[in-house]
Amino acid sequence: MFESRENNMRARTLIWALVGAAAVATAGCGEYGKVEQGRVITYNKQSHQVTLILDSTAGQAAKPAYDALPPVVVKSPEDPGEMGPDPQAGKLLRVDLKNRQIVVFDAAANQLRSIQYTPLEERHNVARGTGLPAIDKAKQTITVYWPPEKTAVTFSASEDLLAMPADTWKVGDEVRYYYKDPAQALRMMNVTRTDLNKS
Repeated sequence: MFESRENNMRARTLIWALVGAAAVATAGCGEYGKVEQGRVITYNKQSHQVTLILDSTAGQAAKPAYDALPPVVVKSPEDPGEMGPDPQAGKLLRVDLKNRQIVVFDAAANQLRSIQYTPLEERHNVARGTGLPAIDKAKQTITVYWPPEKTAVTFSASEDLLAMPADTWKVGDEVRYYYKDPAQALRMMNVTRTDLNKS
C-alpha cells in the first residue's frame, strides 16, 4: 500500500517536472507561464476546445482531486507538435470503492453530483477497453470502470441515473497543460496516455 502511494507520488512529480521543463524551454527568456492539470469532460477536435475539471490540490497531494468548479475551457496548442494524443472525454470523476460513492459532473446542472451506490458486483484487475461503461436499462444497472483501481463496479440505477448521457459514466483522460493566456494552452500533455517508463 505504502509502495503504491510512493509510486503514485513519484509519477506525479515526474509529470510535473516534465511539463515544467517544457514550460521553461517554451518561455525562454520571456515571461513564465503556469501549469494546470485536469480531467477532460468534453473535447471538440474541430474547435480545439478542451473542457476540464481542474485538480484542486494543484499537484500537492499523492492523488489529484478533480473537484474545482466551474469547469475550465482551454484551446489545445496551435502547434500540433506541442500536443500529445487527443484526449478522451468523460464525466466520471471519482469512484470511492471504500465508501461506495461515485462523483460525476452533471452537465445539465453544471455541478458535481455525488451518488451513493450498493454494488451488485465488483470485478478487480480488469483491463481497459472491455466495453465499459455499460448501461442496461432492462436490468436497471450501470457498470463503470475505475482505472486507478482497475475495478469494474455494477450497481442498481434509478430511472434518473439511467436517463443521464452515456458519457456521464465514462472516465475522461487526465491532461496537464502550460499556458500564459488561460484560454490558450501552449503545451498539452495527455497524462493518461503517456508512458512514463519511456520518458
